[in-house]
Amino acid sequence: MKINIINKSQHALPSYETIASAGMDLRANLSESITLQPLERTVVKTGLFIELPIGFEAQVRPRSGLAFKNGITVLNSPGTIDADYRGEIGVILVNLSNVPFEIQNGERIAQLIIAKHERAEWLEVAELSETTRGAGGFGSTGVK
Repeated sequence: MKINIINKSQHALPSYETIASAGMDLRANLSESITLQPLERTVVKTGLFIELPIGFEAQVRPRSGLAFKNGITVLNSPGTIDADYRGEIGVILVNLSNVPFEIQNGERIAQLIIAKHERAEWLEVAELSETTRGAGGFGSTGVK
């Protein structure tokens, strides 16, 4: 699939690291580094602008290494970029660790995944079909 992109950063376009990768890494596009204090959040710009076809979205997700090693994650995970958005891609990062973390220009900060989606058409009814689970919610199916 081909997607129109404008790259106003000094970094290469996002790319898949392996043949089986689902996501492409997004890089910070900064004029100077940003230090995120514990529990602080910020929007980190990427310098990228995309034009997705209707019926697709781009999902912004955390990088597992940043999350595990440093406690840095995407706050609204997954973030959704709609097909009609034409602004710069920004990533909302939060520091969930107890130590400051410095984000450098060009650092890989998140993953971008392109996904097809459907549009729902609601059909209002008086009742829903029965299932074994029924209305059982959080934890209702057990842990083992």
